[in-house]
Parts: sequence; structure tokens; C-alpha cells
Amino acid sequence: MITDESLSELKVFLKELEINKEDDYEQHPLGNSGRVTIFPKTEQEISAVLEYANTNKHSVFIMGGGTKRGYGGLLEKADILLSLAQYTGIVEHNPGDMTLTVKSGTPLQEIQNYLAPYNQKVSLDPFFPNHATIGGIISANDSGPKRLGYGSARDNVIGLTMVYPDGTLIRSGGKVVKNVAGYDMNKLFIGAMGTLGVVSQVTVKLRPIPKYESILFVSFSECNVDEIRAFAVKVLDSMIEPISLEILNPSLAGKLTNTNQYTLLFSFEDVKSSVHYQENVIRSIVPDKTTLRPLSQNEANSFWDKFYHQQPNGLTNVATTEAVLKIGVINLDVIKILQEAELIGDTCHVSIEAHGGFGTGLCHISIRGANDDVVSAIKHIRKSVIQLGGYAVVKHLPISLRKEVNVWGEKASSHFLFEGIKQKIDHNRILNKNRFVGGI
Repeated sequence: MITDESLSELKVFLKELEINKEDDYEQHPLGNSGRVTIFPKTEQEISAVLEYANTNKHSVFIMGGGTKRGYGGLLEKADILLSLAQYTGIVEHNPGDMTLTVKSGTPLQEIQNYLAPYNQKVSLDPFFPNHATIGGIISANDSGPKRLGYGSARDNVIGLTMVYPDGTLIRSGGKVVKNVAGYDMNKLFIGAMGTLGVVSQVTVKLRPIPKYESILFVSFSECNVDEIRAFAVKVLDSMIEPISLEILNPSLAGKLTNTNQYTLLFSFEDVKSSVHYQENVIRSIVPDKTTLRPLSQNEANSFWDKFYHQQPNGLTNVATTEAVLKIGVINLDVIKILQEAELIGDTCHVSIEAHGGFGTGLCHISIRGANDDVVSAIKHIRKSVIQLGGYAVVKHLPISLRKEVNVWGEKASSHFLFEGIKQKIDHNRILNKNRFVGGI
């Protein structure tokens, strides 16, 4: 536990750093480091550190598992890096109510492993679940292809405990699903990238582990945009309810399925008979000149494990510059985005691996290449997205290039609201500086 003596030692250390700004610290190509790293183990320790930092106007970066280290931020280091790696564990589990309260530094996979004997799980599917913490997932409102059936973090979180920059603890929501009293403060903090406070505890609603799961791939030998869109519309308008309806571009499909063609991915979760019924519906309406390939439950689990580890993130360390774009467009325009991204990739001499959800309109595009080529590709793709009325956010990029690219895009007309909230809650601006929209 952090004592008055240890806080005094921290104060002396930080004063020494203020005298000599060039002291050594942990350098990282993604930035978001700290001159000193603190590992709190209790909520009280988190509160004590933030209260001290706020009083002395020391900047603080927050880190969980490190998977989102390249997501936002224009500073290489803060005075304090607050790591929640040791702030883990289950706080409360109500199997009958199907709710769970957990400390924010707990990796998602650890939570799923705990819930498995109860035949329950958290309905979130971020990338790198072994390392992504529940607090980081909530702060980034992260989700994957199963968002179509699962919803986002905003749909699954029913209560939060937050530590404000001045050390104050606040609780929003509750521990039961049916809680409609007052304004839903949870939604203010979810997706705020830790700029309004540190997520301490999270209460989520659970769902049963499905009896059976399968995947169907439908690969198109010719990229006929109208045909692919018409098929997706037919599926979305049908009675079946896939957990995900994702399209993979040829590069990503080749990497994951050994088929270098535009490929639709259908994922189903239910009792076995229902899953097979939905598979047969797809089989009955697939267009001509397509190849259909099913994956059984074990094969589907192996595929998802591979899928959730293919995207660049804060833990990867490769020589080639890597970037990830998160794009939101009208759901049926995802095929246009994937096609345009491939053309831009050829023009800019970068490799493009991309997928998008026909039911959600969310795309993820991984870009690899030389620095200037990656930056050029990002700018060209964003321009195409804006023309379609969408948005493009850079969710992974080395800090040297984040300074050249507007990570969040242009400020919206509502930006003054974000500024006002930030000023009210964190008037000294000590938390996660520049890690949210408009450099907040």
C-alpha cells in the first residue's frame, strides 16, 4: 500500500526530474511512457497517486495491458505512468443475476476463464484478449466482428467506479441490469480514452456460453460490388441472426483462410440445431460463382484465436511501420472502403489487410510499409471515407507519425462540449493528455 513515506519519496523523485528534464526513462516507439511507473494494487492507492499528481500538477498516463499504447497521444512521456497491471481480480459475481464486477486491470481472457465453469461469458471481443484489460476495453469502447450480435461496451456495462483526477471516487450505474435511475453516466466515461478519470471497477452483464458455434465463409471469385452488397442485404433482411457478418479483403482472407478472394464471414452462436438451420439458409441463397466453406465449433474457435491476434497493436515489435485505422461508414459502404483501400495501397506501395462489418459499418484497416507511404495511405483513405460521410480514426501508429497525422480527424461542431466536460472534471489537464478527440 502507498504510505505517506512512499508518497514523499515519489515527490522527491519527481522534483529531481523537474530539475533535469533529460533524465533517462523508458523509451518506446509508441510513446505514452512515463518518467516513473507506479503499480497500484488497491483503489485507495490509485486515488492517492492521482490526488498527489493533481495537487502538484504532474501529468499522468494510464496503462493496462499495453495493447492500446499506440492509440492517441502526442507526448512521449508523462511525469507518471500509472500501470494497472497489478490491480486485478474478481470483486463480485452473481451467477443468478448474470452480472460481474471486476477490477479494471484484469485481462479479458482471465475473466472468461473464471466464468467458463459457470457457463457464462462477457459479451466483448477485443483484439489480443489475453492482454487487453477490461478497463482498457471500456476506455476505448473496443469491439470486434461480433459487435453485430454482442453490441459494444456501452451495451454491456451496467456500472462503473471511476477515480477522478483529484482522487475522488464516483460510482455510476449499478449492479443490476434493470437500472434506469438518472442520467447514464457510464456512457460519458466509456470511450473517453481515460481522459476523464481512471476506471477502477467495472460491472458488466453476462450471457450464457453458446451450446454451439460455427463459421461459414462465402468467397467471391469476382469482386462484383453490387452482387456482394445484394447478398449481404438479403441476409440482413432474413430471419437469421448471425453474430457477425464481416467481409475480408483478399489479403486478409488469404492470410486467415488461404483463399485470396473477397470473403464474407458469417458467425453463428446458438443451440446446434438452430446454427445448422441458419447455415442452410445461407447455403440456399448464395450467389453463383461463389465458394462456401464451413467451420465446425473447434475449427471456429481456432479461427477466432488467429483472427484476434492478426492486427498490429501496442505489444507488437516489428521493423516495418504499422498502422491501424478504425472507420465508420453506412454499413453497406464497407465494401467500397475495402476496395478503395486496396487501390490506395497499390498506389502508395503499402500492404493492406482489411475487414468490415455489413451489420455495423465498422471497418479495421491494417497498413504496413515505409513511414512516408503509410502516412500517405492514411490521408488518402481518410479522404475517401469523408466523401462517403464517414469517419476514420488512427488507433495504432508510432508516435513520430502520430505527430504528422491528425489521429482523430477534424474537430466536430460539438467539440466545445468535450472541452467543457474535460475542463470541469480535469481542470489541471493531468490525465492522458492529447489522447482523445481534438487533442483533449
